Amino acid sequence: MSAPNNIYGGGGRRSAMASVDFYRRVPKDLTEATSLGAFMSLCAIGVMGILFLSETLAFARTIMGTSIALDENDQPQIRLNFNMTLMDLHCDYVSVDVWDTLGTNRQNVTKNIEKWQLDESGQRRIFSGRNREQREVVHEEHEETMEELHEDGEQAVELTPDTFQAFIESHELAFIDMYAPWCIWCQRLHPTWEKFAEDVHKLGMPVGIGKVNCVTHAQLCKDQRVMAFPTLRWYKEKNAILPDYKQDRTVAALTAFAKRKLEMEQKYKDWESKNAQDPGQKARSKPYAGDSRPEHPGCQVSGHLMVNRVPGNFHIEAKSKNHNLNAAMTNLTHRVNHMSFGEPITALQKHMENTPFMRKVKRVLKQVPDEHKQFNPMDMKVYPTSEFHQAYHHYIKVVSTHLNMGSSASADPLNDVNSITVYQMLEQSQIVMYDEVNVPEARFSYDMSPMSVVVQKEGRKWYDYLTSLCAIIGGTFTTLGLIDATLYTVFKPKRL
Repeated sequence: MSAPNNIYGGGGRRSAMASVDFYRRVPKDLTEATSLGAFMSLCAIGVMGILFLSETLAFARTIMGTSIALDENDQPQIRLNFNMTLMDLHCDYVSVDVWDTLGTNRQNVTKNIEKWQLDESGQRRIFSGRNREQREVVHEEHEETMEELHEDGEQAVELTPDTFQAFIESHELAFIDMYAPWCIWCQRLHPTWEKFAEDVHKLGMPVGIGKVNCVTHAQLCKDQRVMAFPTLRWYKEKNAILPDYKQDRTVAALTAFAKRKLEMEQKYKDWESKNAQDPGQKARSKPYAGDSRPEHPGCQVSGHLMVNRVPGNFHIEAKSKNHNLNAAMTNLTHRVNHMSFGEPITALQKHMENTPFMRKVKRVLKQVPDEHKQFNPMDMKVYPTSEFHQAYHHYIKVVSTHLNMGSSASADPLNDVNSITVYQMLEQSQIVMYDEVNVPEARFSYDMSPMSVVVQKEGRKWYDYLTSLCAIIGGTFTTLGLIDATLYTVFKPKRL
């Protein structure tokens, strides 16, 4: 009696466990194989194979995703890189100034900035050197008043549009002061210029000394392309000899300059021999005093600034320590060859070329969407002004962009060692009109966005991949099974 009880008890336990079986088997005697089922099975295998391959490729491939976060960059300053061409402004008058809301106000920034003088075709011609503080020329004080100097006649001839051309035609060599009565430098030069003219007359130098009031005769000065006051220009055989005189404004300096000019002329050998007797004069260095060289006013200015991470602007304007600028002739047409914020990508490539990090940077930059590559949207754009007393003002929003080359699971992508920071720019420009007495300036106003864009690789987790595979297998099997059951029911032969 005990054996049957054990068998019965074991069978009961097996029956209880079998009752929770999710995968109950159907006896083969109760199943039926059909051609339709075989076709649907092949379809299921094909669909599952295609989906499996696609899912595996998607799992192996990473994509670049973007997100918005508060900018946690705590660096107090940011680098601003620029390279610009001023189409109609001489390098002598180009000044780069910086201002921001923290109170920074730097005039004529010289550090890390260089200038190139351009030729008529816009190509670099003369390296003007790194931007330096302009040397203040020496002026001379005189005890005599202008009335006292004019008692024996006015030696510096006042020229008008009617007499200007006749004057330079009647004098093979001429030295002319083009001034504005309101210019403080011109006012200080007036007695010196008159005494210089008297010395030229006393010495019998074959040089005509004249002056032009550029306020009364504005069109004449525009025709002569006078960009600053005073402009002291030498003429030879009716042609202006450039560059203009930019040395000390004393009687001795002006007279020495005129003598050196005469030494270069073969027609005036008497002057050359007379000056040769003066050993001190001969020991002086002689500036170029021959024919005029091309002096196109274009200037290329480039470099970088370290600016505070607050709203501010840097602007390029015409300015001189020794002149007053002619606002009517100041043209700020410019081309932005390059402008960007942060360490230039090209600089990173130069210093880290062929390193694993740089190769990773290149790969990431190729994957970054174009809408997140606004690193230098102003490059090679020209901003022309067709009239005087106007200039372009540019408004730039700077957005920090963190390119994270680590995994998307990084806890702090902004401070990840595998991340680099670049800066995107959103820019708008418009023409601003100026009063006639104000000198225009090309202004670039910038503001730092408090938000940053994080661009990082996004890959799939292994458990997500396995879940997708199970869904593919189960979903395909179930879906095609339902289709097979429906078709079997529809096309099953009817029993009579």
